[in-house]
Amino acid sequence: MMGTYHSTLTFQTNGNCDMVDITSEVESVVRASGFKNGICTVFCVGSTGSIITIEYEEGLLKDFPEAMERLAPVEAVYEHHLRWQDGNGHSHIRASIVGPSLTAPFVDSQLTLGTWQQIAFVDFDNRSRSRKVEVMLVGE
Repeated sequence: MMGTYHSTLTFQTNGNCDMVDITSEVESVVRASGFKNGICTVFCVGSTGSIITIEYEEGLLKDFPEAMERLAPVEAVYEHHLRWQDGNGHSHIRASIVGPSLTAPFVDSQLTLGTWQQIAFVDFDNRSRSRKVEVMLVGE
């Protein structure tokens, strides 16, 4: 019988493309649900963070922020910053490009991630923050 299960993850981030590997926390939610098979959606609450899959290793932890700087440079002129004077127009653009969520299937109570594929939260804001991620499962 199909059902749903929900959990909220909370943690601190450092801002400025800080990336946090949340794979083990999401895997714990899948196990706690008691479901064998289904789908898991991981959603970032807020407009300056994103959820991605990536090989969470030192090289990519450096490469990813550099790629984001090429796509939406910090020093560019953003109407958002001109209006609100908060200096994070680039943060909103980056988060919008990357996206707030992902959905992954799970089978036999295990996420079906690749060997080098982790789930990560990326904080694009220009300051440290307390973050919230919603994990919603549909399964049986």
